[in-house]
Amino acid sequence: MVKRTQPGNGPNRALCYVRVSTVEQSKFGFSLDAQEERLRAYCRMAGLEVAELIREEGVSASIPLGKRPAGSKLLGQGTGSHIVCLKLDRLFRDAEDALRQTKAWDKAGITLHLVDLGGTSLNTASAMGRMFLTLMAGCAELERNLVAERTASVLAHKKHQGKVYNHTPFGFERAGDRLVVAAAEMAMIHLMRERRDDGWSFAMIADAFNTDHIPGKNGGRWYGRTVKNILENSVYQAIGEHP
Repeated sequence: MVKRTQPGNGPNRALCYVRVSTVEQSKFGFSLDAQEERLRAYCRMAGLEVAELIREEGVSASIPLGKRPAGSKLLGQGTGSHIVCLKLDRLFRDAEDALRQTKAWDKAGITLHLVDLGGTSLNTASAMGRMFLTLMAGCAELERNLVAERTASVLAHKKHQGKVYNHTPFGFERAGDRLVVAAAEMAMIHLMRERRDDGWSFAMIADAFNTDHIPGKNGGRWYGRTVKNILENSVYQAIGEHP
């Protein structure tokens, strides 16, 4: 949603962008209104005129800015504008996305302002500001990659120990926090493997199960990608089952 406040076409024209994802809204109460209040206060202090307030509600950071319902509004701005946002992760999904777009804004004479950087703010009007933005984007990318590595490591450890690591995989049942073999389902996995060895495609295996009215884990239909995911899941090798 775009909230227009003033026409504002001069050199102090500012567009404020706020965003929350569905998870943040439901679990952490990360408020659009609170972000807006911070940005308006910053603009008053910096002598910027808030021409538009762009609100992005329930949209994940993994979606590129230009493909968000309201975020694409920022990409069509003319020269001499200011874009004001709380943090870098409100705007961009990764370092490449951030650096590419901020470089384009810099060429167009558009200054990006980040309001909350641990008690200080940053803008790209100066060479020093652009340098710090580059460092921040790289550090944010590093942190995301480290989190992904730690998560993958934890999941791999749980799989190796035969512990519940997410949803209960086909071929197993839960026993407390551990996985135990479900014999009937594991027999089906062995059948999947035999058919793959005989040259069946994943889709053919799924179609055969559907034709025989064999339900999936939660009673649903079979799909080729479901069979593929089951046969490629390392949990079977981890606990000594080799479908």
